[in-house]
Amino acid sequence: MRRKDREITDFNEIIDIIKKCDVCRIALNDDEYPYVVPLNFGLDVQGNQVFFYFHAAMEGKKLDLIAKDNRATFEMDCDHNFILYEERMSCTMGYASVIGHGTIEIVADEDKYESLKILMRQYHAEDFKFNTDMMKVTTVLKMTVTDMLGKRRNNIH
Repeated sequence: MRRKDREITDFNEIIDIIKKCDVCRIALNDDEYPYVVPLNFGLDVQGNQVFFYFHAAMEGKKLDLIAKDNRATFEMDCDHNFILYEERMSCTMGYASVIGHGTIEIVADEDKYESLKILMRQYHAEDFKFNTDMMKVTTVLKMTVTDMLGKRRNNIH
């Protein structure tokens, strides 16, 4: 990272940023170009190990690419704000972000319900009841995070 003054290495601070985000973009390895897709996600922390959960249809490009190579890069960001420096006649953007790598696997049918509950927790504070019939036509993906780093720009000159 070029700007070490913006780097966040504290695990709990990175987790706090993740909890504020509502989209996780994953980049998968495709033949000519990386394939980037924005996804809803769920966060599960077990000790110092982070897992993300995603949902998908039963078939499609994302699943085809994961079957060929399950390594992925992820990125998420939040706290966007416009920062104006009137005296310098310049501006920038404030943000907090997390980027990292992991491996993705398909969640077994018997673990789908608990995995989807984790996903729903990211968006709904209480235990959200959902139609379990949808699980038959839903693929649930689990990313095991291998490394991650946070970055923040706030309005400090």
